[in-house]
Amino acid sequence: MSKPLADRIAFVTGASRGIGKATALKLAEAGAHVVATARTVGGLEELDDDIRSVGGSATLVPLDLTDSPAIDRLGAALHERYQRVDVLVANAGILGVLSPLGHVEPKAWDEMIAVNVTANWRLIRSMDPLLQASDAGRAVFVTSGITSRPRAYWGAYAASKAALEMMARIYAAETATTPVRVNLFNPGPTRTRMRALAMPGEDPTTLEPPEGPAAKLVELCLPGFTESGRLYDYRSKALLTFPAPQ
Repeated sequence: MSKPLADRIAFVTGASRGIGKATALKLAEAGAHVVATARTVGGLEELDDDIRSVGGSATLVPLDLTDSPAIDRLGAALHERYQRVDVLVANAGILGVLSPLGHVEPKAWDEMIAVNVTANWRLIRSMDPLLQASDAGRAVFVTSGITSRPRAYWGAYAASKAALEMMARIYAAETATTPVRVNLFNPGPTRTRMRALAMPGEDPTTLEPPEGPAAKLVELCLPGFTESGRLYDYRSKALLTFPAPQ
């Protein structure tokens, strides 16, 4: 079996379940050593068992992404141990509350921005030097179709994902002349815990399991994928181009 990510270091957030877990496993199957982070230790241990079962290896890092100094310390630790990171999959995110904007509590808003936006900025800040040290650094940020389809009561989540998209696009522009490639990935409706919370009346058997989107996401992490500043929409199978900066 081909191992296109052999000897590569892949860092995945939100790796204890859903798309993050499936992506971490696919990266391991492709040969990468996976540095997996999540708040749920039990989920990380289950992932480790799955990775070992396919002959892969992982480093488990229990991490709360709202702990910004911990992200900085982790970046320093990865530099000391590996001197580089070849793949960053920024998957972790929260749904928060679905509510009219005027009814969203400040604490809920602040948590949404902290996890879905600020944590990803801290990851860029911490991981960029490590991605730059790779001969083909790849960063993929998981987003949502809600950013292009405004929907009542989804304001906090949609605003956070829209901010994430713009941040990733700017990061792509800033790294255009480097070996780093930065893209966005929209998995679409997927059989995950977050989807069940958002759509409690939906039949989960009508949704694709996370393994399908994860397999495609991993393609964006390969050294041979040289597009940057693009958004892959899994549902339509389209690689979208944003307007060029003026």
